Parts: sequence; C-alpha cells; structure tokens
Amino acid sequence: MALGDTLRTLSLAEAERLPLWRRPIALLAVMAFAMPIAFATWSALLNNFVIEMAGFDGADIGWLHTVREIPGFFAIGVILLIIFIREQVLALVSLVLLGMATALTAQFPTLGGLLFVTLLSSIGFHYYETVNQSLQLQWLDKKKAPQMLGWLLSVGSGATLVAYLLIVVTWRTYDLSYDFVYWVAGGVTAAIAVFCFFAFPQFESPNPQTKKMVLRKRYWLYYALQFMSGARRQIFVVFAGFMMVERYGYEVHQITALFMGTLLANMIAAPLLGRVVALFGERLALIVEYSGLGLIFLLYAGLYVFDWGPGIAAALYVLNHIFFALALAIKTYFQKIAEPGDIAPTAAVAFTINHIAAVFLPAALGYLWLTSPVSVYLLAAAMAGVSLILSCLVPRHPEPGRETVFARAVAEPAPAE
Repeated sequence: MALGDTLRTLSLAEAERLPLWRRPIALLAVMAFAMPIAFATWSALLNNFVIEMAGFDGADIGWLHTVREIPGFFAIGVILLIIFIREQVLALVSLVLLGMATALTAQFPTLGGLLFVTLLSSIGFHYYETVNQSLQLQWLDKKKAPQMLGWLLSVGSGATLVAYLLIVVTWRTYDLSYDFVYWVAGGVTAAIAVFCFFAFPQFESPNPQTKKMVLRKRYWLYYALQFMSGARRQIFVVFAGFMMVERYGYEVHQITALFMGTLLANMIAAPLLGRVVALFGERLALIVEYSGLGLIFLLYAGLYVFDWGPGIAAALYVLNHIFFALALAIKTYFQKIAEPGDIAPTAAVAFTINHIAAVFLPAALGYLWLTSPVSVYLLAAAMAGVSLILSCLVPRHPEPGRETVFARAVAEPAPAE
C-alpha cells in the first residue's frame, strides 16, 4: 500500500467503495478502541497510585481533577486548530499525546509532577474527544446514529475491559509496577494512532465546517444540558472510585475487577440503549437517565448515613455507568437540530460549556469531601434533578425549528444568527 494512497482525500461516497476495514466507521471504531487503553489504565491505577505513592487526600485528588479538566474548558481552541489541521489528523495527534503522557505518569509521584503530566494527557484526551464527537456526527447517518454510537460505546467498553482484565490477571501474579503498566498502556495507544494515520485515507465530510466560534440562541437547551452533564459527572468521576479505595480499602486488582464488571454491563447495555433512543426518542431517554441518576446519588449518600457495605457501593457504581450511557441522546438530539456546518465548532463550544463547572467543582468539593461526603452526593442528586427538568423540554421529534417543546416547527432550518 503506497503512502500516497493512504494519505489521499476521499468523499464519504467514495469511501463506501473501500474495503470495510478502511472506511470511516472502521476508523471511528479503531480510535474508540485505542483511546480507552491509555485512559482506562490511567484511571484504574490512579486512586491507588496517588494514595500509595504520592500520599494524596481528598483535597489533593480534587486539585488533580480540576487540573485535568482545564483543557476541556479550553476545548474551544479546537476551532482555531482546525483552520490549519484536518479534524481527522488532529484526533490522531491528540491520541498520540494522550498515550505518551500516560506512559510518563509514574515518573512523577508528587502532587506537582502529577499535575503537570495530567495536564498533558488531558489535552490529548479532551481534544481527541472534541474532534471525535464532531467526526461521529458528520460521518454517521442521522437515522443510524443512535445505534452506531451505541456500538462505538461498546467497542470502547471492550477495549477498557481488555485493559482491566490484563491488570487483574497480571498485577499480583507478576508483581507489576505502576511504571511498567503505564508505559505499556500509553505506548499501545500512541502506536495505534500512528498506524491509523498511515492506514486510512483522509475522509472529506459532506458539509464544510464553520471555522469560527458558533453560539446560537436556538441551541440554548443543548448548551444547558451539556453544562449540567459536565457538573454532575465530575462528582462521580472524581469521588466514586476514590471512595471505593478510601472507605472500603479496595486494592488495585479489586478496583479494576469492579471496573471490569461495569464494562461488561456497558458492552451489553450500550447497543441496546442506542436502539432505545432510536425507537423512543431523546426526550424519554434523558428523562430515564436523570431520574435514575438522581436516585443513585441519593443512595450513594446512604452509604455514609446507613453505613452500607461495599457490595451495595459496587452495585451503585455499575448502575451509575449504565445510566450514563444514555447520554448519547444529547449527541443525537444536537445532530437533529443542528445546521450541518455547525457540528465541528459547536462540538468545541459544547465541550467548553461541559467543563465550566469541572474546572472549579473538583477542588471545591474536595474540601467539602473532607468534612461531609454525604453533602457531595446530595449536591449531585440536586444537579440530576435540574437535568431532569431540562430534559422535559426536549421535543419528541427534534429538528431545526423544533429545538424545544416551546418552539414551533418550520419547513426550513432556522437561519444563522
């Protein structure tokens, strides 16, 4: 296969004549598999690593996650980068950065060192996620998008499962070090990204993307859903796994086994949930998600109030992830109401909005965690309640001109503002 052939630009229609393994959906699947190898390994080892090797407490872990979310807040910078770099190339470069920063994590077992390397890996992660979401919505047909997004989530869950399984099987058996595992996981992700750069042509999306920041009044509900999603998710991401180690004494192989069970559930549930969204619509899916999450966060608080055991905590952790999978409905809701050229810049804006609260919440709640973990989870339940109210404003059949239940459908897409 000649280099010139692999780097040529093809339209999506032309790409349909390629072998299946070189089509856009294959590239999305390979990237969906590559990213979690580094990120899931980093996450699985993080809580034990920072407690055992760096002596972290709740405030320290809060600061770490605040720094980790800063690049997400500046995801709007993607708009500037895609003026000079194709989105597909930017996604792969970001994966390489994520992989290499993950590989170096164990070289910095101090608060300052971990903040630095975490910032680098986070730039790779958040810029990849921003561009990946944009490419998914541009390359996937609207009618098939919910099912395909569900399958891509399942692919990512499969990669995460492989990473977790290897950690569980080998960690104690071979007395592995944090350094070795981080190097292997990060290196594999970076290597797959380099392979994708040379193995796949450049795919031309059917609609040219606006190369400037896009903020439209008619997208206000999408922005609000993104903001609340980011704020609420931070509480789970920062404190759920940390709690399992701090309160229940989970070791590396035990916390990773919990993650494995979660991923198995997601691999089965994600494609089914994609079909549910396609059949019943985004409105019902989001209502179910936020109702379930609100109840789960209240039960998390009950772990401290009623001193429930680790079995209930583990069950809540798994259920939490399953409900999170319904968040794909936010993506397909936007795909249905958006002008085609708005997808890339709005993906960047949405990531920034999603991370507004993420920049200050982990650090602030880290201090609250020291005195009242119950209050942290009650706040998360309240946030789920706000999201539930917003989800009720999503129409059954969203489209341009029918962005909320208050809007009246129009024959043509609403003009740019």
